[in-house]
Order: sequence, then C-alpha cells, then structure tokens
Amino acid sequence: MSELSQINVSKTAVPIFAIIVLAIIFAVGLFVVGYDQGHIFSIVLGEQAYADLYIHELTHDMRHAAGFPCH
Repeated sequence: MSELSQINVSKTAVPIFAIIVLAIIFAVGLFVVGYDQGHIFSIVLGEQAYADLYIHELTHDMRHAAGFPCH
C-alpha cells in the first residue's frame, strides 16, 4: 500500500502586496476626507464641482472630528 503524506505550509507574514494596496486605499481616503474641495467630481462635472462641493458636504462632520479645518 502507498502512504499518503500531508504537507502543511504556514504563512504568518503579511504579503507586501496587501500592505501596498492598503496604503493606497488609506492615502486616497485621507485625500477624499481631508483635502477634497471638488477635485474628484471635477473630472466629470468640470468647474461646477468646485462650487457644489458634494464630497466636502458628505464628509463635513468627519473632517471636523478628524481635526481638519475646512472653514
């Protein structure tokens, strides 16, 4: 009879790719919450996005809670 053997490989380290992806998500989120003044929607809406400030109004209270002054 043949014997079955099982090989267990344990990976406990965090993949570098996951760290890079999370850092990019964090940087984009920080920009959107803290610094966006119409920049994101200006790609689609043009100059009107700077007057409407959709994301600014959506994240307004979160900005102040995080310590970002906006007005």
